[in-house]
Amino acid sequence: MTTGNPRLLPADSGIAEAASVLRTGGLVAFPTETVYGLGANALDARAAARIFEAKARPSFDPLITHLADGAELEKLVGTVPAAVAALAERFWPGPLTLIVDRPAAIPPIVTSGLATMAVRVPDNEHARALIAEAGVPVAAPSANRFGQLSPTRAEHVVWGLGAAVDVVLDGGPTRCGIESTIVDARGERPVVLRLGALPVEALEEAAGPVTVRPGSSGQPVAPGTLTAHYAPRTPLRLAPGGAPPAADGVRRGYLAFRARPVGDWAAVEVLSAAGELTEAAARLFDALHGLDAAGVDEILVEPVPEAGVGRAINDRLRRAAATWHPAG
Repeated sequence: MTTGNPRLLPADSGIAEAASVLRTGGLVAFPTETVYGLGANALDARAAARIFEAKARPSFDPLITHLADGAELEKLVGTVPAAVAALAERFWPGPLTLIVDRPAAIPPIVTSGLATMAVRVPDNEHARALIAEAGVPVAAPSANRFGQLSPTRAEHVVWGLGAAVDVVLDGGPTRCGIESTIVDARGERPVVLRLGALPVEALEEAAGPVTVRPGSSGQPVAPGTLTAHYAPRTPLRLAPGGAPPAADGVRRGYLAFRARPVGDWAAVEVLSAAGELTEAAARLFDALHGLDAAGVDEILVEPVPEAGVGRAINDRLRRAAATWHPAG
């Protein structure tokens, strides 16, 4: 954690000040519908480098470029494949990130040297107003230390990054709670590079069958696709629901889907008492932040049904568990 605090501004009245910070090379954390992003001017290589420094993010992990409006896509990158344009028309603004060819205006640091660029239009009025007011595309990964839990509230950003950020726009809790779905639609069949808040079923309804590619343990082809990622500081492992904690003196927390497990757990978070996957996704990182701060020795997590946005929730849980229990 970086000592000190950034300027914390209300999202409904701090847009002009935050946009000025972006235009002059600063870092602004801002709410989107998915998680809070850590933004910098995507046309400024030095500003983008500050993102990697603030997050302690490896230079090989590319960033997502955010636009204020879908009409800006072809202005920035030129003509895109018809399938890419169709998905943008259907799902923007929204939690869909598309892969396009990197334009010359975007410095290679933003894409980690890749010839492609990840881009989206967020479905959050404050985010779009900030980007429009800044007058530049905004590179923005999640506003957290690399590999750790994504922030869904402004206080998560302040606690995790501190004065490494110049300004935090506080827009309250994010609506979706998990990151965008990343799709490469430049080929014959769309490829899902990262599961996210837009369910695969919605993509297939719009574009036909898609291929889902697993995460990478090496050079990522898109942001947020490393096998081990999204982890709390507390060791975490997957576990079935209902099993009582072992009587071994270890203080364990439990992340449940819809019902509190039996047994005397040190801390418990329930994602959705109603069993609603959208509510579970919205609460996922906030609940994990709560368990991480509870002073437990270990967190056990219960997978959710593998359907709709539940696939993305389980994807995040598996990546978090892989951080503490690597294969081999």
